[in-house]
Amino acid sequence: MQANNTPNQKDPGLNPNEKLDVREILRDLGNYRPRRSGWTWRKAEPGQKLGPFQYKQTSAPLSRCVPLPAAKYFGGVDPQPDCVITTEIASGRFEDDLRRMRMAAWHGADHIMVIRTTGQSHIDGLLEGTPEGVGGIPVTRKQVRASRKALDLIEDEVGRPINFHSYISGVAGPEIAVMFAEEGVNGAHQDPQYNILYRNINMLRSFVDAAVAKKIMASCDMLQIDGAHNANATAREAWKVMPELLVQHAINCVFSEMVGMKKDNIALSSVPPTAPPAPALSYDLPYAVCLRWLFSDYKIRAQQNTRYIESDSREATVTHVLNLLVSRLTSADVQSTITPDEGRNVPWHYNNVAAVETAKQALVGMDGLKDMLEFRKDGPLFKQVREIAERAVLFLEEIKEKGYFNAVHEGFFVDSGLYPERNGDGISRDPNGGIAAGSIVKRDKDYMAPVCEHFGYNNLPKGISKPCDLVSGCTFCNRDKIVYIDELDPEDNVEVRLRKADQDLPENMIKPEVQWKGDGYITLTVFLPEREEIAEYASLEIAKKLGLLEPEVIHKRIIHPSEGTLIELKGIVPFAIDKSALEIPEKPMLLSEDEIRRYISENPMKVVCGTVGEDEHSVGMREIIDIKHGGIEGFGIKAVYLGTSVPVGKMVDAAIEEDADAILISTIISHADVHRKNMERLAQICEEKGVRNKFILVAGGTQVTNDLALEAGLDAGFGRGTKGIHVASFLVEKKRELGSNTHSEGATSNEN
Repeated sequence: MQANNTPNQKDPGLNPNEKLDVREILRDLGNYRPRRSGWTWRKAEPGQKLGPFQYKQTSAPLSRCVPLPAAKYFGGVDPQPDCVITTEIASGRFEDDLRRMRMAAWHGADHIMVIRTTGQSHIDGLLEGTPEGVGGIPVTRKQVRASRKALDLIEDEVGRPINFHSYISGVAGPEIAVMFAEEGVNGAHQDPQYNILYRNINMLRSFVDAAVAKKIMASCDMLQIDGAHNANATAREAWKVMPELLVQHAINCVFSEMVGMKKDNIALSSVPPTAPPAPALSYDLPYAVCLRWLFSDYKIRAQQNTRYIESDSREATVTHVLNLLVSRLTSADVQSTITPDEGRNVPWHYNNVAAVETAKQALVGMDGLKDMLEFRKDGPLFKQVREIAERAVLFLEEIKEKGYFNAVHEGFFVDSGLYPERNGDGISRDPNGGIAAGSIVKRDKDYMAPVCEHFGYNNLPKGISKPCDLVSGCTFCNRDKIVYIDELDPEDNVEVRLRKADQDLPENMIKPEVQWKGDGYITLTVFLPEREEIAEYASLEIAKKLGLLEPEVIHKRIIHPSEGTLIELKGIVPFAIDKSALEIPEKPMLLSEDEIRRYISENPMKVVCGTVGEDEHSVGMREIIDIKHGGIEGFGIKAVYLGTSVPVGKMVDAAIEEDADAILISTIISHADVHRKNMERLAQICEEKGVRNKFILVAGGTQVTNDLALEAGLDAGFGRGTKGIHVASFLVEKKRELGSNTHSEGATSNEN
């Protein structure tokens, strides 16, 4: 099948400053044409220099992105790892998925894996025009087409191709594969053994369907990911099924090649078999090294172990980082990310982003790691690698002797014993039973199918090299033959959901959201000095008294059996905020760090600083001053710090004595309007001493605002969240405004 590389000319493109218009995506969807087919790998750029750093294992940067938070200190660089990064989208409403995809792409995801909650493996046929459904979501052409159309626009926005991925499984596998090929899907899970072991689909039917599906996938260069990792997600003791995992990988790889897949399009789904508190690297690294060694001709898709994830997002994130270390050491080609909240709710979109950023940060942080390390050839690692491989070979030899179908029947797979040990708890399937048993029939000698990418015997007429020429083209060659069926249910469809969402939440109103548009969900973190049961139900009462609807505890962490429990809750806010009623202060324009330093080097500046009145707070002022915390000293401004509880008059006298340019006071205490009085007193004393025009007067504190400071007669006020650069930028701007002659005549005579 040939890729269509011509973009849709009518696509409007995306404006980064505007929300994704879902209705525009849905408009004229019946005439949409995917612009390309097949998988796209990142373009590696070894030795790339970004900002002050040089990288060994990065890819071409994005044209638009959201860098990691600390990137602002390093020129805003956003290095992208060399491997593909996956995020799994599972909101349950494809119209909301589109916005999640856009957010994930801006943070570096270029492999969007969409999971439908019913699972294609439960479906017996391609369901066109189906509603969303209460019990789950079957995949439909409309959902796939809308997603691929949106991703076309998103990849233009971020400047990198984005792979779209779903699942080709169950007895509907061949039909799903055809639809995916028609709609420009770039990758898919496909593994006949998954169907047999976990969905009890008849063995013969599963392999025949897989052959047809793989043939179609191969025709359009889809990346295939297998499902072997499900064994260590299912076995009672996952770390003991490593030999079996290797065998499952081998069977699917060879089968896929026999059907016609290229090795570069075959990816093994690798999941570390352990989780905390196991000595993870002692188990996970030997397995990953063995996998990479035995399957060096294939791609590796690394995924986090999710079996043991419950509700602790911290634990999930640390597990993810340890898994990423293994990925970097074994050169994973695709890095899948699992959201840290997977164990407690349908993943929320900001946790999709969190997982992507965890992967990006860890992989970039470990850039060039293998160049600095060398595994000991005589150490325990390679002994373990060899042992795992030997057990796998013996496992495969026994299967070969018995026959695959018989081996499955005898429960060889997902047995928690470390082969050749057997615990007798493996999955057993009847070769002659299961879903769709008896549905495979041998083709007659005169069987003929006038379609391309056909698998198996096809009695074509002589002189016909392209079967679909007999019918003026199949849907792969003549897209006009695809029948697009829109949603048929008048009540349960995307248009109805969008209208309801607009009615529930008009355009000018805002509600929190994390799963669906306007769902209203927020989280609360509460520590209660009580045992678990009391803390849990007390936290629910707290949420109710705060007015939250449907509060639910999503995480409990016993800090001490009697001293306290950490609780995380989710709940729905019962109100919306009117955007038009918000009073948003104008955001100050900051000078760049380089510009500030350049000005100060040419125009030296000195400031006198201190906490005034009877106030002993010093931390905030020290952070504004100290170079360690990004304070004004780091820009070359000389700061004379007088300490805490400094009389306002002493601040002014010191400024005169030091011939300072500015006075910075910190005033935290606010009872009886002490903070306001301190600011007014500073301006008053400067006026009385005739030096008001000599000094730039600045106040800071938790209750200080710029408007309040100006009312008190000062030049500026800074509240919560102020950093050194805010103050430094203001001082430079103010000094420029005042001109070079900021000193009064009195100051001139004083200097003389």
